[in-house]
Amino acid sequence: MKFAIAACLGLLALASPAAADSPVAIVEEVQGKVTGAEFMDYLTPKSVIKIGDDGSVVLSYLKSCRRETISGLGTVVVGTDESAVHLADLKAEKTNCDSKQLNATSRETREAAAAVVRSVANNTPPPIPPLTLYGASPFVEAKGRGKLVVERLDVTGERVQVDLEGRQFKGRFYDFAGAGRSLTPGGLYAATFGSSKIVFRVDPQAKPGATPIVGRLVRME
Repeated sequence: MKFAIAACLGLLALASPAAADSPVAIVEEVQGKVTGAEFMDYLTPKSVIKIGDDGSVVLSYLKSCRRETISGLGTVVVGTDESAVHLADLKAEKTNCDSKQLNATSRETREAAAAVVRSVANNTPPPIPPLTLYGASPFVEAKGRGKLVVERLDVTGERVQVDLEGRQFKGRFYDFAGAGRSLTPGGLYAATFGSSKIVFRVDPQAKPGATPIVGRLVRME
C-alpha cells in the first residue's frame, strides 16, 4: 500500500507549487470509513484519502468540473483536475460548474459585481456576471454571524434574507436546499454578507434542491 501511495504521488509531482497551495476539489459526500476527508473539506493536490471496505467519497474538482464517486477499499491521491486511485472503484462524470468560483470574492470580481449593479440601476444591458450557478438552491459559504441577503436585480420584489447565527455547518456553510429554498432559473442576483458582495446568474436550466454542490457554490468572504 505504501508503494502504491508513493507511485500515485510520483504521478502528481508535476503539479506547480502554486497549485499545490490552492484548493482544487471539494468533498461533496462521505459514507462509511474514510480518513483524510470530511464533508465540505477543500482539498489541495497530493492530499491522500484512505477508504475502508464499506466506505465511499464523492469529490468534485473546481476547475475541471469532474465529479468522482470513489468506493471500496483503496487509496486516493488528489490531483489538479482528477484523482489517482489505487484499488478502489472510481466512477467519474462531468458536471456543470463555473471554474471562476474559487476567485469569486477577489477584488476584480467585486468590481465586476459593482458594474453589474450600476448597469441595472441605470437600465443599461448588464455585463456578463462574475459567476454562474447551475443549481437553483445556492450552497453559500459565509463564515460566522451576520445577515445573508440575496436579492434579484433584473426583476423587483424577489429577496431572501437569512440571519446567520454562526450555527451553520462548520460555522460557515448555509444550504438553501436544506432550508427548502430556491431561486429563479435565469435570474440575476446579488448576494451580500457583511462587506462581501457577489453578483451571479442562475442558469436557465438550473434545478432546485440538492444538485451537485460544485455547481451551486457561492463563496462569501
